[in-house]
Amino acid sequence: MATTSQARSQERAAAARNGYPMVALGVALLLVCPVLVFAVVRGGGTPFIVPIPFFLAAGIFTLVGLYMLQPNEAANITLFGAYSGTDRGEGLRWANPLTSRARISLRSRNLNVAPLKVNDLRGNPIEIGAVVVWRVRDAAQAAFDVDDYENYVKVQAEAAIRHLASMYAYDTGDDLAEGAHTLRGGLDAVSASLRDELQARFSAAGVEVEDAKISHLAYAPEIAQVMLRRQQAEAIVSARHKIVQGAVGMVEAALNSLSERQVVHLDDERKASMVSNLLVVLCADREAQPVINTGTLYG
Repeated sequence: MATTSQARSQERAAAARNGYPMVALGVALLLVCPVLVFAVVRGGGTPFIVPIPFFLAAGIFTLVGLYMLQPNEAANITLFGAYSGTDRGEGLRWANPLTSRARISLRSRNLNVAPLKVNDLRGNPIEIGAVVVWRVRDAAQAAFDVDDYENYVKVQAEAAIRHLASMYAYDTGDDLAEGAHTLRGGLDAVSASLRDELQARFSAAGVEVEDAKISHLAYAPEIAQVMLRRQQAEAIVSARHKIVQGAVGMVEAALNSLSERQVVHLDDERKASMVSNLLVVLCADREAQPVINTGTLYG
C-alpha cells in the first residue's frame, strides 16, 4: 500500500507594500465624498450624487488593507484560505484587504526545560535540564506545518534531552572507551550534540536553534549518596596509587644515591628492610613514630 507524505510549506515574499501612500490614497478618496455632498447641496444634482457611494466604498476598502508590523515580526497572508506569502516589512504596511493576516514573532526565545528524570548510558537514574535558545526561521512552516509550533518545540526539546541522556554516561568509568565523552566531563561535546539533535527535530516546524546548553545535571536522589561514596572511594584509590608511585621513585632514588656515593654497603636483606621502612614512612597517612634499634638486624 502506497503512503503519501505531507508537503512542507515554504515561506515566500507576499505582495505587500508600504502603507503610508495607501493611507494618503484612502483619505483622499474619503475626502472626495464631502466635496460631492457640498456640490449636491449647492444644486449640482444627480451627477454628483452617483459617485459618492463609490468613493466612500473605495476609501474604506483601501484603509481596511492597512496593518502594523513591529521589528522582528512577520505576517502570514492568506486569501480565502490559500497561502499568498509572508510579509517581513516593518512599520505601516498594506496588503489586499480581502486577505487575512496572521502575525508571528521572529524574535529569539528561551525555553527552560525543567530537570527530567531519565537513565544515562549505564542505566543509572539521573536528573537533567537544559536551556534552549530558538527562533522562527520559516514563518510559513511554523504556521501551517504544525498545529502549535511553541508546544511542538517544548515537546520535541524534552524528547531530545531524554534521547541525549541515554547516549552518554554520567561520569567516567572503566567500562567506557578512552576519550569517550560524558555528561559531566564533556559539556561542550554534549551541548553540540544537543544542538544537532534539536535542529533535526525542529526543522519540521521551521524553527532554528541558536544555542542549547545543559543547565542542570545530577544523580537522582535515590542513588545520589551511593554514587557520592563511589566517587570518594575512586578518588582515594587514585590518590593512593599516585602516592605509592611517588614513594617507589623516591626509594629507588635513595638507594641509587647511597650506592653511587658508597656511603654504606647494604646487602639484599638490609635493602629490603630499608625499602620497607621508607615505604611505611612515605605512604602512611599519619606521622611515623621512630623506633630506636639498639641491637643489630640479625640479632
